[in-house]
Amino acid sequence: MKLQGSSFTVFCGSSDGASPVYREAADALGRGFAKRGARVVYGGASVGTMGALADGALAEGGEVVGVIPHTLRSREIAHHGLTELKVVESMHVRKALMSELADGYVTLPGGFGTWEECFEVITWRMIGMHTRPVVILNLGGFYDPILAMIERGMSEGFLRPFYRDYYRVAATVDEVFTALESWESPAAPLNRWSV
Repeated sequence: MKLQGSSFTVFCGSSDGASPVYREAADALGRGFAKRGARVVYGGASVGTMGALADGALAEGGEVVGVIPHTLRSREIAHHGLTELKVVESMHVRKALMSELADGYVTLPGGFGTWEECFEVITWRMIGMHTRPVVILNLGGFYDPILAMIERGMSEGFLRPFYRDYYRVAATVDEVFTALESWESPAAPLNRWSV
């Protein structure tokens, strides 16, 4: 897909993580989107990997839109240097708006909220709500246990093998951009509930 002029929703955390590599990757992703003329949409915080993502994009002159619920505005320390900060009523509205603004999704290492957002957009793809790219940055093998659980779900018959086509896994920030640029949406089987 064409990155220039597109918008990408990035799921990431309000924490930095235990290693500086997480902030560095978030910063590099933001800078990479800006250099490619793509807009970043994210959770609106100035802290953690969220803040690093936004700061990286802004440092390169990129457009960054934050979406944050009013209940988290002070707790997550809303970023006030963004191109636009949208303050919404709830987490449900936040996620819906972040998806509405997205031409694709990228998931960085993070916690419960990050995982939930990623799984939600994959689920939406499963039920035909979108055909946008979903890329998981598996930095340093961070997502190996979750990816193994997905494989277990397939081997136990809870997930269909073709669901693997609904997302890509990247080991580096450069691979994220390669995955997005080469994305071709897979066609869903006529009966997506069958093997």
